[in-house]
Amino acid sequence: MSSEAVVPRPHYDSRAVAQDVPVKEPPVVGPDVPLPSSGSATAGFRSAKYSPAEWFSNYHSILQQAATNRRHAGSIQRASKALYQDAEAATLQTQAEGTRLLGERLQEIHHWKSELRQHIDRLLAHTQALSALKTRLEKALDATETPYAIATDNLNCRARRPGPDLVRDTVEEELLKEVDLIRSVQALLKRTLAQVVSQIKMNRDAKQMLELDWSDKYQAYNLDDLSGGYSNMSPDTRHHPSSASVQDQVCNSTSWTRFTQDNLSKALQEEQASNSLRLLVERVLQDTTHDLRVQCSSVDRALSQRCAELIEAKTQLEAKLAQILEQIAAQERSIVATQQAIHNKEAPLRVAQSRLYLRSLRPNMELCRDEPQFSLEGELRQMDATLASLRQQLSEARGSLSHLEESRITIEKDIRCKTHSLFIEREKCVTHRQRYPTVSTLSGY
Repeated sequence: MSSEAVVPRPHYDSRAVAQDVPVKEPPVVGPDVPLPSSGSATAGFRSAKYSPAEWFSNYHSILQQAATNRRHAGSIQRASKALYQDAEAATLQTQAEGTRLLGERLQEIHHWKSELRQHIDRLLAHTQALSALKTRLEKALDATETPYAIATDNLNCRARRPGPDLVRDTVEEELLKEVDLIRSVQALLKRTLAQVVSQIKMNRDAKQMLELDWSDKYQAYNLDDLSGGYSNMSPDTRHHPSSASVQDQVCNSTSWTRFTQDNLSKALQEEQASNSLRLLVERVLQDTTHDLRVQCSSVDRALSQRCAELIEAKTQLEAKLAQILEQIAAQERSIVATQQAIHNKEAPLRVAQSRLYLRSLRPNMELCRDEPQFSLEGELRQMDATLASLRQQLSEARGSLSHLEESRITIEKDIRCKTHSLFIEREKCVTHRQRYPTVSTLSGY
């Protein structure tokens, strides 16, 4: 056994080293401190033991480290408590603010949904009204075919009037005006119908945009309503780590509001255009119907006046024909009487001529121009003059009778012409014009 003094090993607190607590060095044993004896009784047991000073230093270090750790843990606990209390309050406040903002967002979405719904209903009503006007325009356009057929048929019928009555009168001028008016009305109705069809298409496009916007807001409202119903006790919430990432394509509130406002502004423009077009169509139908009926009345008045003129002319011709026939009969009787008078002068003429002939046979001095001779010569001259006058009168009477016959033929021909013209005007034109469409039909009802 060695008699050298055994040096005690330094003490290290493993917990202090782990916690970075500075380790106090053990007190150095001075030379005056007597070393323990190295008797044979302690041989093999001294190298692993501490001294009392080391023992005191060790547990005092433990106490100090425990106190330090306790104070540090207390401060951490107080800081943690304040932190989670503040975090809890902030979380509750943020969650309440989010719930409030979701509620305001729901109100805003509901407001815009209501606006969209109102304009959708208005566009639907305007479109239905324009569709009804489109049907009326189509019916009115179809109804103009009847007046056009009537007017052209009247012109064709009147073209078959006999020569003397084939005149460009007031009726023909009014019929030509009616044909031109019907053509212009048809062109106007076609243009108006095209405008109505175009406006219906634009209304439907605007309505589709509003419906898409309304559908998006309907889904967004349901999602935000469901989101606002979530609470910390909701069992169907889950973690979605990537949901908070901001996307580049997401719009902001200003563009979101402007998008709906633009759609509503477009819808309002289409509503105003539809309303103006409805008023225009109503006015067009009213004006065209009024113009067609006024022109129809003008044609009817001209036809009535023309029929009255034909009837009056026919009546006058018939009266004149009766007078001509009476005059022809009288003239024929006068011719017969004149012929009889001429015939009655034959016997006196023969007597006078016979007397003169026989007296011309008197002999010698008896053949003298005595008073009987002068009387017979005067009688013969008078009878010759009378016969000449009667023959002249007979010739004039026969010429007059020929002229009367010509007048009779002309009047009868003109009466037949007037009768045919009156048949065309009254039986063809007037009767056909009774099929003229009514005001309601021309208005598209």
